[in-house]
Amino acid sequence: MASAQRSRHALQGQGRPPSPHSQAAVPDHSTLSRRAETLEVPRPCSSSTGPVHLLVDSTGLRLCGPGEWLIEKHGTRRRRSWRKLHIGVDAETGQILASALTPHAIEDGTQVEPLLDQILIPLASFIGDGAYDQANVYDTVTERHPAAEVIVPPRSTAVLSDDAEITRTQRDRHLQNIAEHGRMGWQKRSGYTRRALVETAISRLKRVIGDALRSRTDGRRATEVAIAISALNRMLELGRPESVRVA
Repeated sequence: MASAQRSRHALQGQGRPPSPHSQAAVPDHSTLSRRAETLEVPRPCSSSTGPVHLLVDSTGLRLCGPGEWLIEKHGTRRRRSWRKLHIGVDAETGQILASALTPHAIEDGTQVEPLLDQILIPLASFIGDGAYDQANVYDTVTERHPAAEVIVPPRSTAVLSDDAEITRTQRDRHLQNIAEHGRMGWQKRSGYTRRALVETAISRLKRVIGDALRSRTDGRRATEVAIAISALNRMLELGRPESVRVA
């Protein structure tokens, strides 16, 4: 785990052969950085046995650079830059199946289509927080996965659609369920409580890999994220605790 948070300079030194007479070539950090621009990382594959319950969310990742060095060495303050990482997590396995790295101002709902482009298996449900309560999100998920249920909490000011008396949409059904059972009751009945698992995945990413990106270009940062996700998914394949509720 410690290696995941080391810089390329440190890994270069770690990879050098112990003997000066060894013929083994170790790429320097500059070569590794350049290769990261075009490196193709295999796409994550789900190990679930059936349709996936996809949990989506986003988080911020800091950009490491001269600004971070000035703060650490001299206490100099400057505005920090960061990127937003959008992820889609398999609720059954905890694996990250899709990701997108964007500028921090990009809204979560705009990244649903890029995330779904990476999912090659059927969805049982699409679960996200209130940021995904948008008509285009419902339309995008339904178009690609007609059988999938979209489980997103409607806004507190939401109202039924104009055609709710004739044909109820998924969102209309959520609103009626909330009116009958309250929001907490709706969360339990709909399966929205699974969303906590995507927050667990984000926490795992930041604790094991770190909360910052070390690469200097967007192409290399995307590769950095893809490698981190591949490593985390591999860890989950090797072993994962099973939690059992006892009370």
